[in-house]
Amino acid sequence: MVSFRPLTEDEYPAYLDYFIDDYAGEIATNYGLSQHDSVARAKQEIAEMLPEGVNTHGHVLLSLVAPIDQSDRHVGYLWYKPDTMMRSVFIYDFHIFISCQGQGLGKQTLRALEAHLHEKGFKEIRLRVAGDNARARHLYESSGFGITGINMSKSIVGLAEKTP
Repeated sequence: MVSFRPLTEDEYPAYLDYFIDDYAGEIATNYGLSQHDSVARAKQEIAEMLPEGVNTHGHVLLSLVAPIDQSDRHVGYLWYKPDTMMRSVFIYDFHIFISCQGQGLGKQTLRALEAHLHEKGFKEIRLRVAGDNARARHLYESSGFGITGINMSKSIVGLAEKTP
């Protein structure tokens, strides 16, 4: 069974290394920015969202731990922000390490999170998933999440050249 523990300040640099690289890849793929610009944007956004790192008020950063090979092992990360007024949480990041994927840990984590939040009086879990992330979409949909909207974009670069 997956359990949670607070992400430590010592673990935060490794989290940033993973997150910035992963998020920059998503930015580059979905918004057409260069790798350099995507990394810069990812760094800027996380610095704005988590100015105090693991101690940023109102945000929860967790290490995911699961019993593997007779010992508890760090298997991923979870970052969410509770909204006590709306009794909901928004998941900003959820990652199972690649070496630990395919073992049901994603579904276990979501079930454990749901039970934990329900005990605390929360009523809803929200998140955003990239349109091209089929694996994550499958996990969320098979765990009972429903689509509440669709992000769309259209490039207007070069529009002036096409206009007569």
